[in-house]
Amino acid sequence: MTQTQDALWGLPDPAYQPEFYDSVALKRLMAWGVDVVLIFALSVLASLMSFGIGFFLFGLVFFAIGFTYRVITISSRSATLGMRLMAIELRNHRGERFDGMTAMFHTLGYYLSMATFILQLISLTMMFTTPRGQGLIDMVLGTTAINRLTRS
Repeated sequence: MTQTQDALWGLPDPAYQPEFYDSVALKRLMAWGVDVVLIFALSVLASLMSFGIGFFLFGLVFFAIGFTYRVITISSRSATLGMRLMAIELRNHRGERFDGMTAMFHTLGYYLSMATFILQLISLTMMFTTPRGQGLIDMVLGTTAINRLTRS
């Protein structure tokens, strides 16, 4: 085990490699904003393509498209398009990118926490105060977001 890895995690240790976690909470917040705008645009487009019927069920359309968008983008490259734009990605407790099942559970946890204001407030507070910037669902799943490594 190297000094750069935590004894319980395959993730970089924030005490020895803080650059992996620098500004990640703020980047996650900005990425969330980008993703909400993209999901909203896709939901409007889907509603228009349904000859306007989708606008009557817009909440359901928004949820379905958002859930699908998050699972597909996170399972493909371990980051939503907003996260990619902010140069962050999600990693599991072994330091690996998410697989499809982890992406689905992470997305499900995200929506469950979004359904309750207090859970979302707790999660947001945790992101800004824990050493790895982990939210509530990250703590439950043993996941975190890190700054994406630059390719050389």
